Amino acid sequence: MSKAITLPIGAMLDDIARRFPENDALVYPERNIRYSYARFNEICRQVAKGLLKMGIKKGDNVSIWAYNVPEWVILQFATAKIGAVLVTVNTAYKSAELEYVLNQSDSTTLFMVRSFKDADYLKTLADVVPSVNAFEPGKLSFEKLPFLKNLVFIGEDTPAGMFNFNSIMELAKDVSDQELAAVEATLDCFEAINMQYTSGTTGFPKGVMLTHHNVINNGFNIGECMKFTDKDRLCIPVPFFHCFGCVLAVLACVTHGSAMVPVEIFDPLKVLQTVEAEKCTAVHGVPTMFIAELEHPDFSKFDLSSLRSGIMAGSPCPIEVMKRVIRDMHASEITIAYGLTEASPVITQTRTDDPVELRVATVGRALPDVEVKIIDIETGASLPPGKQGELCTRGYLVMKGYYKMPEETARAIDGEGWLHTGDIAIMDENGYCKITGRIKQMIIRGGENIYPREIEEFLYTHPKISDVQIYGVPDKKYGEQVMAAVILKKGMEMTEEEVRDFCKDRIANYKIPRYVKFVEGYPMTASGKIQKFKLREIAIKELNLEDAGATA
Repeated sequence: MSKAITLPIGAMLDDIARRFPENDALVYPERNIRYSYARFNEICRQVAKGLLKMGIKKGDNVSIWAYNVPEWVILQFATAKIGAVLVTVNTAYKSAELEYVLNQSDSTTLFMVRSFKDADYLKTLADVVPSVNAFEPGKLSFEKLPFLKNLVFIGEDTPAGMFNFNSIMELAKDVSDQELAAVEATLDCFEAINMQYTSGTTGFPKGVMLTHHNVINNGFNIGECMKFTDKDRLCIPVPFFHCFGCVLAVLACVTHGSAMVPVEIFDPLKVLQTVEAEKCTAVHGVPTMFIAELEHPDFSKFDLSSLRSGIMAGSPCPIEVMKRVIRDMHASEITIAYGLTEASPVITQTRTDDPVELRVATVGRALPDVEVKIIDIETGASLPPGKQGELCTRGYLVMKGYYKMPEETARAIDGEGWLHTGDIAIMDENGYCKITGRIKQMIIRGGENIYPREIEEFLYTHPKISDVQIYGVPDKKYGEQVMAAVILKKGMEMTEEEVRDFCKDRIANYKIPRYVKFVEGYPMTASGKIQKFKLREIAIKELNLEDAGATA
């Protein structure tokens, strides 16, 4: 058993800064930022003092709505140093979602950037609180957001009614080291420090409360699985607001004294440039990111030979993509990770020395100090190796609960401490797991259970197909039919009939897609998860299946 880290996040950073003071901690080549661990820790300490001066206290919830800017990472540690809970707001949220999260989380403060891609955040905020510019900074008062007192702007030209992030460093001068130390002395590693809202594919998003202990130990063990040391340099193109960014990337690095090299907004060319320029040894991404990098017209011009490891996660990883990442990107020790926000998030991960076959066919085995079992969906009984059922996990990684949702928490975590993931999996005798679908994504056609992943992996082998998603649509006769949304490789043409002919005699007839749609891309969450429920909704409308009467 590995030894758990029992320090709060701020103290852990202090320790790493003492051990690796001169190591690069945070690097933004385009901004000319290169903070050593000693410097990064000092900046986080000053911001923590400034937050105290602003009146932010231990236990307060504060939200951040921004892409991968330097201030994001600084706030992750500065808030932790004073025991404030950082609520991470999805960059894709619009006004109703922003209002819901600020309200449900009781956030006292919102840190925000001006815009993201084509979304004007200031306009979105004005839709939620029209009178925002009429208040003095720090004295906001909104009936529908009773807790919200502060708005902090990240960037130049601060709008009326807001503080500027840089002014927090000024406020710090009025707070002594002793005052900060006194607050730090009250922190407990089992207190919540991070709140992330689940994607909300069903019902309202739920605020997942994660503790110092949850995320530090998860981040550390993720890094261990990649064999991270203080010599590693991780390119981070995945969003910080999601666990993939703030735990699998940031905390895997910081717990090992490794360098964080973020890409502010994902762009395949920027990732390739960053890896080459900064000699990154690892890179993270969802499969669609790796596909975009591999298929970039200038891919072959870049020297990626420094790459060794990284993580591909977020959605099922096509076998051919994995093989190309290993061969053409030189990431011979790339790993696959699986988990969910409620598990801090990683439950299983492949190891760097696993054979390629295991790394492409499974999501690995349990992290150190983590229990995993597969249970019968109907009876809840534990199943032996090779049997398909729901994956459950127990250990330090299980969330504290959903914020202000005790009934939902009790549904997710049973009386023995097992978190029920809602994912269907098979575990082999060595503990390696294959995710075969979600309980809700399972297609039931005429009584036959169909697992989308199986058909997707089969169709990936067609030379014309770049990506494919399988989902169920309603059918009067069978309850549900199988549908495929197919992205073709560049320059290829294909017919629906070709897809079905390829399946004939290769997979069971009931698994062959009844409907095929060729698409340019998929609806996604901002963290890169494909939203199959949206594909289903679109198909129901386009195929006029509203009256077909199948269950969702």
